[in-house]
Amino acid sequence: MDVPTAPPLSCHSKTLQKQWLEALGALHYALAIVVLGPLSCLLLFLLLFTRLWSLTVLYMMWLYVDRDTPSRGGRQREHTRNWMIWKQQRDYFPIKLVKTAELPPNQNYVLGAHPHGIMTTASFCNFLTECNNFSQRFPGLQPWLATLAGMFYIPVFRDYIMLVGLLPASRHSLDFVLSQPQLGQAVVITIGGAHESLYTAPGQHCLQLLNRKGFIHLALRHGASLVPTYSFGENDIFETKTFPESSWQYLCQVIFKKITGISPCIFWGRSFFLPNSWGLLPHPRPITTVVGAPIHVPQFCAPTEVQVNHYHRLYMEALERLFEEHKESCGIPTSTHLTFC
Repeated sequence: MDVPTAPPLSCHSKTLQKQWLEALGALHYALAIVVLGPLSCLLLFLLLFTRLWSLTVLYMMWLYVDRDTPSRGGRQREHTRNWMIWKQQRDYFPIKLVKTAELPPNQNYVLGAHPHGIMTTASFCNFLTECNNFSQRFPGLQPWLATLAGMFYIPVFRDYIMLVGLLPASRHSLDFVLSQPQLGQAVVITIGGAHESLYTAPGQHCLQLLNRKGFIHLALRHGASLVPTYSFGENDIFETKTFPESSWQYLCQVIFKKITGISPCIFWGRSFFLPNSWGLLPHPRPITTVVGAPIHVPQFCAPTEVQVNHYHRLYMEALERLFEEHKESCGIPTSTHLTFC
């Protein structure tokens, strides 16, 4: 007796299924950043008023014992870099990685990631996952992505971001990684930080860089080469509401950022179910991360201001050249230039 088989999915059904999976991949990332932290804090608090109150107590004890782990390399697992969900997220936009020069693994690197955007989506995908085959394009390098140190005080959320390879953007944490005996450490720092997200808007290319020199100090202390990178399209995946620097709304944003370390951006994307409605799902617009050539840096235990300013200027010039050389191929008008503030 023949067993009836299910009819094959039509081409249209397969395409629709793939679109849904890609959208889920992009939505997962946005929800993890925006919702997971507050939700985990609320859950642990509510458990205190149930028979499971001991779980909260035990976790808080564990949090204290484990407090130094984020600054000592975290708990990155190689298998998390290969999760299928990252490839779905890549295909949703899509996200591309362009290599312009070799980065030999016989030295360490400090990669400057620009711009911050709302969620630093491209830097996460390209450097912390294998969705664009980072380990094959840059063999021998161990990438790390630094983020706001305050994120590692949020229960549960801290464990998730450590698992995927994030580490605190603190001197102690970055010094620890670049002091490892194994060379090939590549620390990726979003130079503009959370403050730069206040300037994020589609079509804009304004970078907080003029007074950002901590990463230069870091590179000089360890003799790590500086590498500029730029993600074209990062600012385009969300609509934003920005305020003039003279407005009271902007002042409130800055004050909140100084207190919490988090910039309260007003942004929106599209709905998961209704493309023409607003929601947390980013717009599917192409993002291309271009990795520039390394700027070789000597090692100084205590770099002087003159040395720091010299390499800071070299870095800004290299970043500007990178932007000008690749902007047209990434759909940026010829008349558009970087703005430093």
